[in-house]
Amino acid sequence: MVDSTTGEQNITRFGEEDLRGRLRRYRELRITEEELATVLLMPVMLFLLAVSFYPIVDTLWASLHTGYVIQLPTQTTEFVGIENYRNLFSDESFWNSLGVSLFYTFVSVPVELVFGLGLALLLKADFKGKYFAQAAILFPWALPTVINAKIWAWLLNPNYGVLSDILVRIGLLNQPYPFLSKPDIALYAMTGITIWKTTSFMALIMLAGLSSIPEYLYESARMDGTTPWQRFRDITLPLLKPTILVALIFRTLPAFQAFGLPYGLTGGGPGEATTTLVLYTQQAAYNNPGPTNGGFALGSAAATVITMIALVIALIYVATLYDPEVR
Repeated sequence: MVDSTTGEQNITRFGEEDLRGRLRRYRELRITEEELATVLLMPVMLFLLAVSFYPIVDTLWASLHTGYVIQLPTQTTEFVGIENYRNLFSDESFWNSLGVSLFYTFVSVPVELVFGLGLALLLKADFKGKYFAQAAILFPWALPTVINAKIWAWLLNPNYGVLSDILVRIGLLNQPYPFLSKPDIALYAMTGITIWKTTSFMALIMLAGLSSIPEYLYESARMDGTTPWQRFRDITLPLLKPTILVALIFRTLPAFQAFGLPYGLTGGGPGEATTTLVLYTQQAAYNNPGPTNGGFALGSAAATVITMIALVIALIYVATLYDPEVR
């Protein structure tokens, strides 16, 4: 009869010998941890260079030349320096689209952050149906942007839209109102729609951050007789700084580069009231074909400006909110 204790000891000894053999083979390669990390990260870095950095550099190059959407072998490009940027900055439509993007971004994102944090605080509490509620609030965010835009375009339509009909029936309107045909109202409507859609995304990020805060900090604060507002101000907000930084970057950059919602909701209209920078770039690049300094070259210049502004916004967020002592 085999002693089970002896068998377990043999298995343990064989396992240790195998581990020692692997460590010996690893040391024979004479690779430091830093070198191993470099080798493991190299495929990821090459992938990022291929799908991210190369298109940025290529767009910058195109912005300094005359350009074609599709360049034929018989066509040549000509270096024009900053001429495309001069044309861009002298275009009133560009400045209008910049104003629209800045309004859309810096009105919607702070509201989303406040509402998202409020939702996260509610969802963190224990109540019946808690997990169902957490899943339900993600429905607006899960909707594809273009589908979301079309749904709201139908709801806000003055002829057959549900919203106008309800407001007329309850007496708030005398007749159906063309929400998306009024320049100022259309921009406010687009901003409100994106708040409705992405507040749940903010809430999800905030909820993850709240869940990482140790509960004993709150218990100690309660024993000291602090109020809920004091606990929120002195514990929750400081420890949520990294989460807020991530949430702001994740939402501000997509909002500043919004295309699907204005394209699907109004097409940039009425006039240019909801034309964002990315929508302006698309229109400049593909609606004005030709080898002149307009067209694709102008769109490349606009895309480069968008990249630079997005980088500045991200750096401002990091400089303002990053705290190495809070992890």
